[in-house]
Amino acid sequence: MIFNALTPHLITLTTQVGEMIMSYYKTSVTIETKSDQTPLTVIDQKAHQLLSTALSQLTPSIPIISEESELVDFSERSSWNEYWLMDPLDGTRDFIEQTGEFCICIAYIKNNRPIFGFIYAPLSKTHYFTNDQSSAFKLQNNTTTKLQVSPKKSPLEVVIGHHSSHNQKLHNHLDRFEQYRISHLGSALKFCKIAEGEYDYYPRFGPCSEWDTAAGVCILEAAGGQVLGEDAQPLRYNTQDSLKSPIFFASGKT
Repeated sequence: MIFNALTPHLITLTTQVGEMIMSYYKTSVTIETKSDQTPLTVIDQKAHQLLSTALSQLTPSIPIISEESELVDFSERSSWNEYWLMDPLDGTRDFIEQTGEFCICIAYIKNNRPIFGFIYAPLSKTHYFTNDQSSAFKLQNNTTTKLQVSPKKSPLEVVIGHHSSHNQKLHNHLDRFEQYRISHLGSALKFCKIAEGEYDYYPRFGPCSEWDTAAGVCILEAAGGQVLGEDAQPLRYNTQDSLKSPIFFASGKT
């Protein structure tokens, strides 16, 4: 798979899907609640359909796992060496709450690791992506910038989700640091902002799924950062029946 050749197609595709998403922004939409108590809207489903159809045309032989698709049984997908993993609208709750902090996440997984990451933030019209040389980039206003994590700041700049503030495990963990400052940001954009050097650290103790992390993990790692589980090892994908992500710690330069 040559991702440098695919990227222009994905930029066009996600820009179009992003326009569809924004056409519903700050309008009244019906909100359903899924079995895991996360919200679902018609926008999630429309974005899923548009992205899935286009990816199937671009790479007909590659299977797709999407947050909004029926989950293929592990007995079948455990044999997959490569597949697309995506969240058509990451940050649905942020979309509903009108924070602007939502994005489209697309990752390519090979041998249980993300080898290509692509994130699009429709509100700011910003694309983040990796290339075949394992570098990470930001495209905004027709300007492409290479991403590089920054040296650790003092106090440590910590970024977490809007709904993570009451997690006691998180606060117990952060109390290990002498000085830190917490900022809140929705969706996988947290990975991108560490990759840009704006933040230093993103610890995640709350529930999360593999499609929420894969693209961001790839982008952050390509920018010189790291994302490790509690076992101090990089995250692995599609290794079990559940697609829930473990506790993880995303960081820039240590």
